[in-house]
Amino acid sequence: MAVRIRLKRLGAKKAPFYRIVVADSRTSRNGKSIEEIGYYDPTKEPIVLNVDAEAANKWLANGAQPSETAKALLKKAGVIGE
Repeated sequence: MAVRIRLKRLGAKKAPFYRIVVADSRTSRNGKSIEEIGYYDPTKEPIVLNVDAEAANKWLANGAQPSETAKALLKKAGVIGE
């Protein structure tokens, strides 16, 4: 099973809100997820970003691959370096 860390879109039309989730790569964008590790709200000023660093590091150590957007958000939250 290929596990990915990616975003799940919630919120109303033109008012997105995202959850950072760990999910099987074969599930749909808003499908069933294994675990929720944070959230991201780009509509607020400044943006709201909350990530459970311990859970994110656990999944990264177990081989979960972050999507490009999730990787950028994890960097911004200070969970991963580079």
